[in-house]
Amino acid sequence: MIEIRKSEDRGHASHGWLNSQHSFSFADYYDPRHVGFGPLRVINEDRVAPGAGFGTHGHRDMEIISYVLDGALEHKDSMGTGSVLHYGDVQRMSAGSGVRHSEFNGSKTAPVHFLQIWIQPGQQGIPPSYEEKHFPIEEKQGKLRLIASGDGREGSVLIHQDASLYAAILDGDDQAEHALAAGRLAYVHVIRGRVEVNGVVLNTGDAMKIADEERVTLAKAEAAELLLFDLPR
Repeated sequence: MIEIRKSEDRGHASHGWLNSQHSFSFADYYDPRHVGFGPLRVINEDRVAPGAGFGTHGHRDMEIISYVLDGALEHKDSMGTGSVLHYGDVQRMSAGSGVRHSEFNGSKTAPVHFLQIWIQPGQQGIPPSYEEKHFPIEEKQGKLRLIASGDGREGSVLIHQDASLYAAILDGDDQAEHALAAGRLAYVHVIRGRVEVNGVVLNTGDAMKIADEERVTLAKAEAAELLLFDLPR
């Protein structure tokens, strides 16, 4: 099964200080056809205006991953963690039994552009925790780089779910392939550029749901950056 999710079909929210595209049902946007895929619940593409941000708010029982695309995202939380994330940084916050945090754009002139990803954990009520790592461009060029996983292998951030998240930057003759084990799902989100996924052309903001396939093939890319999720059903 292959299902295409076009960029223009995503939910949209504009609050002046925030412009957000929702791949799945979120907040005031609801589409019964798109409420999640396996344990993947949220992919929001957020653009936050200079000097603005998300005030302190709470989360429970969710693995929250931030993938910064441009600008600087300032994070503070009730665990005492504080950091500023830039392009190439990946942040994982396990909300577990409960955590409060804020995200802010401290720049007076430049917006911040990032993806906010939520994955439902395999267990509830765990102690909240935080992790961040930087993944250089060269580690993603021409190949799939594991950036988050259920066991933290290959230097990825650790998420509390049997899921793996890969990032890739592909162009020209670059090709990449990911084998899917029986019963597994895949979700591909194109951050920017153009790429063929299993023979189907996807452009910036497009996505593909994949089930009952043996592999995911990526080819014929044009300045593409993408995320690939390997998920349980």
